[in-house]
Amino acid sequence: MYSAGLKARTVVSNIGPGSRPQSKGNQEKNLWSSLLDSVASGKKLPEKYLLVLGGNPELQREFLETLESDTSRRPQDRRRKKPPVANEFALGYTYQDVLDADHDDVLARLSIYLLPECSSVYSALVKPLLSPKTISETLVVILLDWADPWSWARQVRDWVRFLKGVVVSMDDDCKVTAEETMQEWQQRRRGAAYEGGTATSDVGVHIPLGQGEWDEPLGLPICVACHGTEKIEILEKDHGWREEEFDFSLQYLRTVLLKHGSSLIYTSLSVPNSLPTLIHSSLGIHSLLKRQTIKHNVIDRDKILVPPNWDSWGKIRVLREGFDVEGISSGWSLDVQFAPKHPPTQPSDPNSADATIDKLTSAPPTERPSSPNNPGSVLPIYEQTILNPYSDRPSTFPPMGEVPLETTVPSMQEFLKSVQEEMVRLTEAEESTSSSSIQPQPSIPSNTDVSTPTRPSSSVVNSLHATHPYNNQEPGKVNEHIGPVQFNMGGIQVDADEMVKRLKEKGEKEKG
Repeated sequence: MYSAGLKARTVVSNIGPGSRPQSKGNQEKNLWSSLLDSVASGKKLPEKYLLVLGGNPELQREFLETLESDTSRRPQDRRRKKPPVANEFALGYTYQDVLDADHDDVLARLSIYLLPECSSVYSALVKPLLSPKTISETLVVILLDWADPWSWARQVRDWVRFLKGVVVSMDDDCKVTAEETMQEWQQRRRGAAYEGGTATSDVGVHIPLGQGEWDEPLGLPICVACHGTEKIEILEKDHGWREEEFDFSLQYLRTVLLKHGSSLIYTSLSVPNSLPTLIHSSLGIHSLLKRQTIKHNVIDRDKILVPPNWDSWGKIRVLREGFDVEGISSGWSLDVQFAPKHPPTQPSDPNSADATIDKLTSAPPTERPSSPNNPGSVLPIYEQTILNPYSDRPSTFPPMGEVPLETTVPSMQEFLKSVQEEMVRLTEAEESTSSSSIQPQPSIPSNTDVSTPTRPSSSVVNSLHATHPYNNQEPGKVNEHIGPVQFNMGGIQVDADEMVKRLKEKGEKEKG
């Protein structure tokens, strides 16, 4: 009775003016639609963002393959077509789907932006990527190449200046979000391990920052990846690298990255590493089936891994004695804030992102400790310790600092005129050289008739006959040297000497 009354009330409630009672099939359809909508909203993939700075297109592709590499992937997943990588011009883009441990569920969609060159021109492309919604979901990767480790310090400095310029030029809402993101990262303090992007320390316990930690927060989390560790062997064999060079470069990077709260990892496409775990954990991507733990490694020089908020000055000193941690840390603050005394051409809007980045990234390409423009700089310390083997070769070109970045192209007429002058100069030089090499001819007397040939005097003929080398030799030796003179006459081979001899004998007999 109760159920019948409830059903009647339900039917009556669906009846209104101008409407018909809904059938049972329509009610079931609406029920399934609501269920499917709720499931679809629950299955919506979280989107994370990765901004890769530096490296050429080939190095960036290798880095992406290392990030995506997984030996446990099933064969049917390996045959799946990979998304294209568009990184040939300006700001590149691709994406990756982060799979769970069983490779059945997609945990997140990773949007990857690639920028190879550090120039203020590209600031207008990077700035729209950073909004209050995306800043907390973004990780910046500075990609370095083991093919030129002598330029690492300069590349890191230039990219830090670039990021500082972009963050400074953001609007107030983005700056507030960036500051909150940095505070959140600073609270991820050191614990027993670094798991899933959070430390294992107790909640509510704030460990004070150590010396040199987070002195220069950039507003975005940073990870520095030195890719291509298989080239370490080439540095040892061809360039004579020893443990001192490897330790110094590692200590230097760890010291300057500690100021920005950055992590550090050495990667290679041929050697398994923890790059996917580090990137995914930094972005807060957690596996529901497998617990991911990042273990630091500062011993194996081809598998270095320094998680965020793990390093300290004491740990850096332990690697090798004599390294000036305090001096490098304080001098690095001057390097990343260096402003040249000869500012570049100002844009129309001095408060724009281009203007801000120009002030931070337009330092002279070469700097020396004695230069008055950069007192206290520690960049030359790195470049004088980790020497560039190709810069010691003699060159006829002027130093890089003296070469202007801009040049003027002459007009076509000016160019042709300079070419003509050069050709005339070369022609005159060639003629003077050829005239000096010609021997002067003896002059002919004016009273001599050149039309009728003159016969040389007998004294001249006798002197020439006496000085000829063959005239002083015996006839037998001459004949032996020359050989018999023969010719063909009417198909008969005739000896000329023999014929002359017979003619002479015949003439003598006739006279006698």
